[in-house]
Amino acid sequence: MAEGLSQLPDRKFQPPMALTCQERLLPKRVEKLLGWTVTLARNANLTRSVNGRAPCHYCGPCARGLLYIDRLTRESKEIYGRVIILCAQSYESVRILLNSATRQYSSGLTNSSGVLGHYLTAHIRNAVATGEMPTLGQEASINGPFRPTGVYVARFRNMGKSRSKEFLRGYGYQGGAGARFDWDAPGFGKDFRKAMAEARASASLTGFGEMLSRQDNFVEIDRDVVDAWGIPVLRIHLSDGPNEHAMAKDMAASATEMLEAAGATHVRPYVHPSAPRWAMHKVGIARMGNNPKTSVLNPFQQTHDIKNLFVMDGSCFVSLGCQNPTLTIMALAVRSCDYLKGELKRGNL
Repeated sequence: MAEGLSQLPDRKFQPPMALTCQERLLPKRVEKLLGWTVTLARNANLTRSVNGRAPCHYCGPCARGLLYIDRLTRESKEIYGRVIILCAQSYESVRILLNSATRQYSSGLTNSSGVLGHYLTAHIRNAVATGEMPTLGQEASINGPFRPTGVYVARFRNMGKSRSKEFLRGYGYQGGAGARFDWDAPGFGKDFRKAMAEARASASLTGFGEMLSRQDNFVEIDRDVVDAWGIPVLRIHLSDGPNEHAMAKDMAASATEMLEAAGATHVRPYVHPSAPRWAMHKVGIARMGNNPKTSVLNPFQQTHDIKNLFVMDGSCFVSLGCQNPTLTIMALAVRSCDYLKGELKRGNL
């Protein structure tokens, strides 16, 4: 939904998916009491047909990926091309480059700068608040519909007058609310079945904060551990600094404020240990820049060292922001491919 926010740019959207009854309590109350924007999270699922593509039918499993490996033959193949575009996601792309060391690039392919693998950054996703909501007459159901997205709270901290003396940058939230079965109902037998069937409504908000990019967060090849094909895996070094710790506390406190403003009761904020973590959106370990001595890629995701090798995924990021990086990765890839086409036409590749 269009909101007119600089930190959440508007575009021409398809009709939005509906909020749940409980989620409808959040936007108006949070806006009125706190001045913060709660909206439907934006995603790439269609709500109406476009060019023959069917709209979402709310079945639920669209977040699952598909992977195929011939586990019987483990057949190896070589691929040749005038230009190679590597986009295996940050960890795997950089793992391939580090494992492809040569006499010329002894510390990893395209690593003349020594930066490859360093400046790992990921979202701070360890601050959450949950609470109980009114059922509003709803009944619990296992039959859906299962909407593939939730609510989103746009960044408000360290913008305008909302400044923090404790930390830099900011965060947003993903979350949702709705009625469900009370799987934690007490009792046994008939009493348990009756209690479980009674709808229980809850809400939760999970913060996604920007982690500052640091050289000492990095990945390296672990020569002592290999995968099923005998290829060394990555050893990951990732820790939060004082800025991330301060931000996480503020994320949990602000989430509590919003849920209480929406009418939630028994609100429980908590901050988890931050690493390792799920949905962390790791990026930055083949960073781009104009200086080949301090970066791996140029602004078009072309490696400084090998002109016909591109890395078009989140590896190129120099900072993450608090938003999901997927659409930015896609936009950068389109921009880089346009540049690549031009270079091929000019005979530079």
